[in-house]
Amino acid sequence: MILIALGANLPAAAGTPPLQTCQAAAAALDSLPGLRLRALSRWYRTVPVPSLPGAPLFVNGVARLDGEAGDPAGLLAALHAIEDQAGRQRPFPNAPRVLDLDLIDLDGLRRTAPDPVLPHPRAHLRPFVLQPLFDVAPGWVHPVLGRAVESLLAGLPPDEAPPEPILV
Repeated sequence: MILIALGANLPAAAGTPPLQTCQAAAAALDSLPGLRLRALSRWYRTVPVPSLPGAPLFVNGVARLDGEAGDPAGLLAALHAIEDQAGRQRPFPNAPRVLDLDLIDLDGLRRTAPDPVLPHPRAHLRPFVLQPLFDVAPGWVHPVLGRAVESLLAGLPPDEAPPEPILV
């Protein structure tokens, strides 16, 4: 099982809203060689982390794919190519963005270097990842922490409550 987090908080160059950019990215994930999109979470509107004054809210979701991803670095490069096609810029860390695709888990692989680090080193701290991940992979267990997604969600600080879904 391959888990990819999707997020966007800026319109694409053509004016495409973040939700549509994320939906198009999910379709692009389904066309990656050897992979198939098996589940897509609901979409959630969330505040940027870290908070940046004036930054727009994010649209976030998680895709579950099955298949043979091959080399993790190759998959990360394919995700970056999808981001680049959407017009992703990287002016500074955590900048508002047209599209962000994060590799959360790749069949339980543990990897500290080189990139990508797996599982994603901060996914377990982020309600905007955990809630949609729960939608597509209830019972998923963090490969390093050994805790199920339900436990990770329940252990979030009260001020980091799970996000509310967008009605589409």
